[in-house]
Formats: sequence, C-alpha cells, structure tokens
Amino acid sequence: MLLKDIESVVEESSRKLFQISKPPVRYYLLTDVMGRSLYEPLVQETLKECREYPLRKRLLETLHSDGTWPISKARKIEEDAGRGPPIGWTYITMLRNLFELGEYRTSSDEGYVSESLEKILSWQTKEGYIVGPTTDLFPLPHYNGYALRTLTNFGMEDDPRVQRLIRWIFKTQRPDGGWTIPYLEDVKYLPQFKHMRMPAFMDKIRSGEVQRPNPDSFEDIPSCIWTTLMVVRGMCQSYSLPERPEVRRGFDLVLNNFFKRNYHSTFLRSEKNWTKLKYPTYSGSGLCALDLLTWVGYGADDPRMEKPIKWLLSARSNDGFWSQSDRPHPYKDQWITEISLSVLSRYAESIRGLPFGMRAELLRSCRA
Repeated sequence: MLLKDIESVVEESSRKLFQISKPPVRYYLLTDVMGRSLYEPLVQETLKECREYPLRKRLLETLHSDGTWPISKARKIEEDAGRGPPIGWTYITMLRNLFELGEYRTSSDEGYVSESLEKILSWQTKEGYIVGPTTDLFPLPHYNGYALRTLTNFGMEDDPRVQRLIRWIFKTQRPDGGWTIPYLEDVKYLPQFKHMRMPAFMDKIRSGEVQRPNPDSFEDIPSCIWTTLMVVRGMCQSYSLPERPEVRRGFDLVLNNFFKRNYHSTFLRSEKNWTKLKYPTYSGSGLCALDLLTWVGYGADDPRMEKPIKWLLSARSNDGFWSQSDRPHPYKDQWITEISLSVLSRYAESIRGLPFGMRAELLRSCRA
C-alpha cells in the first residue's frame, strides 16, 4: 500500500512541479525524480537555462577577484571591529553563495569560484580544520562539514588539504558515532562549568583557563544530532566517503534519534526542528536528513525509515506541494518539493528492490 501511495504522490506532484519550476529545480526534478539522462535534449536545454539563470549570473558578477562577496555595511563594521575573516559574515556569505552556485550547476573555473575555494583553504589550520566563522577559539565541526561539502562539490576531494580536513573530521568522531562542538558541548558539562553563563565560559576559554581534558570523560554525553548531520552531509558529495564505517555510524546516530529532542541546548534543541520544512537547510532538518539517508542507501529494508517517510507524505499540502513551515515562499517551496520527491522516489525504488540514490547514480555513470 505504501508503494502505491508514494507512486501516486510522485507522479502527480512531479507533473505539477515540472509545469512551474525554475531551471535549477527542473534540472534536479528531471534527473533525480523522473530518471532522465543527462544527454537527453530536454535536460541539456534545462542546463542551458541554468547557465542563464539571473540569480546565478548575479552571484558570479558580484564575486570579487579575491574570492569574497560584498557584505552589508553593518556586517562589515562588526567584522572589522573583531578578528576579521574568517571570523564574521564574509565567510558565512562565501559558504552560502558557493552552495547556491553549486545548485545552479556552476563549475570551479567560472568567474572567481576557484579563488573563493582557495580562500577557504587558506584558513585551514595545521590540525586540519578550517577556522570560523563564528569563533576562532575552537573548531566548529558543522561548519567544517559545510566547507567539506562545498570543496567536494567543486571537485576538490583529492586535494591534499581537503584530505587533511577529512582526516581531522574522522579523528574528532565520538564513541557513539557522532560529533559535538568542542568545549560548548562537552567541557561545559563538567561540574565546575555547567552553571556558568556562556559569556563567562567563553572568556575562560579565551584566557586559556579551560583546558580540554581526556575525551574519555565525555563518553556518557550524547553527541549533538544536528552537528552530526551537518558533518556527514559534508561527506555526501563524494562517492567513496559515504561507504566508510565512520560515516555510516554517523548516519545511524541521526536515524536512531529521528523526531527526538536534541540533548544539547546550543544547537536546535527542540524536536520540532525535525518536522520544520525550510530551504536552504544550513543547519539541518528532517527533510535534509531523509535526503541524505536515501541518497547513501537507507531504504525500505531498514524499519527505522518507515515512520519518517510516512511523516513526509503527510506533510504534503492539498495542492500537491510541500511548503515552508514558517510561511510559503514560491521559489523555496519548489526546492522543498523537489527534495521531498527525490526522497520518496528513492524510497519507492528501494521497495521495488532496485538500486537507488548514490548507487543508482554510479550505475548510470558507468553506462554512460
């Protein structure tokens, strides 16, 4: 029964979305949901439209030769008064705009994209992580996952610096398979710090009074669900990394906690974040999790997936689309709907016993 329901939803909503979708959304709808080959005339025509898409052209035109984009005057004053990039809005803007350019099928040799990627890597520490963007007192694994996704998406996975970043990410994985923000989601729980206000705690880190103790001291503290999701998200532009046991353990932690309240108050604690539809998903959501899970091979043979899939089906509006939870947005709702349809299409393929997600994409590449 579930398969028939999914097939009906995918067929009806895909048809409606195709009629109104912007070129980037239509490209993914054609290739991810409708199974069209990259070499079909309709897909090639859509790619041409993506290249002429006004938002893509504007991002390329406003990208400076040093790899940065302009930020607001207020943000610039705030950034200049502090440590400067990568601490501040410049780095956040770079990550967000590079994400958008990737969605618009942009390559690294266009405009100053490669300069922007190099700028990010110039902020890499000797330990392997990339500093910022909100602090330089300690690394932020979720932003490093974001950076890894960006670098890999633009073809830099084999770069030695990117490999060093990957090694750092695996080195900081916790025993339960997840990740946390150092100090804020481990040391802060120690008896001498747990009642301290965050600004005072940060001052102690800044002064060097807080030293990181033995990681074994934190084995009883669960990893942060959303930090973990953003870390493993960084691996999913690769065809090899998702097969690694470390990444699978991270995905298992996310799936085991689907719909549950996050243990850590520093990062999306409420369980309502699972069912909140939004785009882009900079800090995760249930839809983002399902998109990644189905891409790397979690399907109908895993009983943990059925409840989230049923929720996604129930979140569809009467008009056949999925809409932002806060308020509908004509363009963002197209992306949310396309991602939802990709998830359901992959899950249906898994019910049929067919290759889906990353494995299906690899098979198509081999045939081509």
